Amino acid sequence: MANPWTGEVALVIDGETRVMKLTLGALAELEEALGAGSLVELVERFERGGFSTRDVLALIVAGLRGGGWQGQARDLIAAEIEGGPVAAAEAAGQLLARAFATRA
Repeated sequence: MANPWTGEVALVIDGETRVMKLTLGALAELEEALGAGSLVELVERFERGGFSTRDVLALIVAGLRGGGWQGQARDLIAAEIEGGPVAAAEAAGQLLARAFATRA
């Protein structure tokens, strides 16, 4: 079960619940994968709904890797995500929001 207070997000992939988290290392991989000037640019794209499927996939992969998964993006090409692309995009947005949320 994912703990939102620690930045975790759950996503069901091929019938298995996976816990994702954007660790510092996962964020660094994400920046490199997207070639983004900054993560702020990525957050802004999500906030205005201007994100791409490439953004969503990169976030999912980074979150999975932050959660301990050892796979690659190509491993998800034929994967079945419960809820489809909409659920994947929502999970990606939650990852970003939780990674940068301030905690009291």
